[in-house]
Amino acid sequence: MQKISVQDTGKYGRGVFALCDFEEGDLIESAPVIALPKSERKYIKKTMLSDYFFNWGKKRKNPAIALGYGSLYNHSYTPNAKFIVNLSENAIDFYSLRKIRKGEEITVNYNGDPTDKTNVWFEVID
Repeated sequence: MQKISVQDTGKYGRGVFALCDFEEGDLIESAPVIALPKSERKYIKKTMLSDYFFNWGKKRKNPAIALGYGSLYNHSYTPNAKFIVNLSENAIDFYSLRKIRKGEEITVNYNGDPTDKTNVWFEVID
């Protein structure tokens, strides 16, 4: 049974939405990543993928592209989910922070820490 889908948010383009209810702490998705060498970051920055990659590795210097829906979760300073970099599995794991209802958009804080209010690289309308 598919638990999430990509839909138009009506405001921010595409986003990830719940197809079922999630309880606090549920694993929403484990998105495999393609980790790239640090030397390729400059090339990614020149493409549309610049807005979609994660910082990867022990020092978070390598770019990585999340597969599945991993690169399509929208940012929020009041997210209902969080992501955890899972280096041992080459994946990014997304977990619910609270109950998420079917039909609700699933958002994460791009800063990593769900409570981090540090400015991100784009204008946020939250």
